[in-house]
Amino acid sequence: QVQLRESGGDSVQAGGSLRLTCTGDIYGLCMAWFRQAPGKEREGVAAIYPGGSMTKYVDSVKGRFTISRDNTKKTMSLEMNNLTPEDTGMYYCAATGSCGSLDPSQYKSWGQGARVTVSS
Repeated sequence: QVQLRESGGDSVQAGGSLRLTCTGDIYGLCMAWFRQAPGKEREGVAAIYPGGSMTKYVDSVKGRFTISRDNTKKTMSLEMNNLTPEDTGMYYCAATGSCGSLDPSQYKSWGQGARVTVSS
């Protein structure tokens, strides 16, 4: 298991931007971001391969969110632009899953989450 910690959650207006960061010993691991809105199931948002060159996104965030990682700094980030109220939720980073998978059952290590609230 890998210890992960998210940061950067905040409240913003629709159309705004946020950058989430996940910190941990992530070198060589398949990583992903997930989110969970109140009353809804956890949803995969974006995944990234160990080298950082291959990524995958859920359709609803394509063109707005960018996942990246800096293995030397032990960080993974999610740049979120043009946020909408539908992006509101707890955002989690996860590790040691199936590379490229957006299925939460495929991941073994999780952070505590960062809250993102987007108001209209």
